[in-house]
Amino acid sequence: MEKFIGVSACLIGENCRYDGGNCLNKKVLDFLKNKNLIIICPEILGGLPVPRVPSEIKGGSGKDVLKGKGKVINREGEDMTEYFIKGAEITLEILKLNKVDFVILKQLSPSCGKGKIYNGSFTNRIIEGNGVTTQLLLENGISIITEEDL
Repeated sequence: MEKFIGVSACLIGENCRYDGGNCLNKKVLDFLKNKNLIIICPEILGGLPVPRVPSEIKGGSGKDVLKGKGKVINREGEDMTEYFIKGAEITLEILKLNKVDFVILKQLSPSCGKGKIYNGSFTNRIIEGNGVTTQLLLENGISIITEEDL
């Protein structure tokens, strides 16, 4: 049976970003050509609409959010943590059901960022850390790269 590769929907041109747009990436498209894909957007899976108010992690990283020590807050100050955790859990379930062990996710996202995320101040400041979904997937043995790794 052929393996599936997971990919952030925004990277292949789906308009699912907070601003209603996408992050279409030619390198990602070229890499994934003729491969079996599982296309995911954890934020949509968690119940968030398109468009939506942008969110960032406050109080740490995805690891802190999953431990209950950090929160995902939108620019209007609303706590969006439950949506991000739910989306991460559904994403993990989908990837496990399809035996996906490799995923390409969108860098800097509060869901999908790997190694780098925004610091929660909405000032474009970047800190070390993973998004909520990335952290949960890594904790469950799923390998992750970002579009920057291609």
